[in-house]
Amino acid sequence: MRTFTRSTAVAVTAASLALLVSACGSGDKDAGKDSGKDSASPSASATSSAPAAKALSAAELEKLIVEQADLPGHQVQKAKPADLVTSDAVSTDKASCKPLADAMSFIATGNPAASAHRKAIEVPKTEGATASPQDALGALSAPVTSVTLGSYDGQGAQEVFASLKTAGTDCAGGFTLLGGGEKTKITKVAPETVSAGEESLAWTVTTDVDGDPFVTKLVVFRKGSTLASFSTLSLGGTVKALPKAVIDAQAAKLG
Repeated sequence: MRTFTRSTAVAVTAASLALLVSACGSGDKDAGKDSGKDSASPSASATSSAPAAKALSAAELEKLIVEQADLPGHQVQKAKPADLVTSDAVSTDKASCKPLADAMSFIATGNPAASAHRKAIEVPKTEGATASPQDALGALSAPVTSVTLGSYDGQGAQEVFASLKTAGTDCAGGFTLLGGGEKTKITKVAPETVSAGEESLAWTVTTDVDGDPFVTKLVVFRKGSTLASFSTLSLGGTVKALPKAVIDAQAAKLG
């Protein structure tokens, strides 16, 4: 299982890996850095007319990020320091793809004034007090969603969102991600439909892991000066749906 977890980590970067490995612990921290611009999802809207805003503080974001009480059916934890990397630890072979790599890696893209991080693990439904071996395997394969909030001064959130739109278009055919000393081949970034915040984007991301496809979901939405990103993966290798409950709960807290 540890070997498979390692290759999964290579697939979704060192940060996402740490997220899976520690799917039963807790902790905290901040991160961020990069930019770009263009088109990509049915729910994406124009950003240029929005007024300049003041970034929220780290303390304010901590009050606004999803917690256990917001997500029944999930285990919500603060990210451990080991789960988090800085933006300069992740790079791509195509510059415009960097915002996607950050969003996949538990990083608040661009230059946020503050950020906050959680992980939400979907709790499998089991009957009785003792889980069967099949239940235990199901728990290990449960979707794990990393949640990152980044808050930006001025038009920063709009600019970062625009860079993610560009990345979704430019990188649809794939790119190479470098992180944790490993090269990971992303083979496809396909748009999905999502509605949250003032503008939103979502993708199904397919990664080549030793010749096999590893499918994850990536979602971002902007509310004022705050950008929320969600990266969902599973030890089972494939996530079939967007983390709607997590997205809706976070959108409700941001208002």
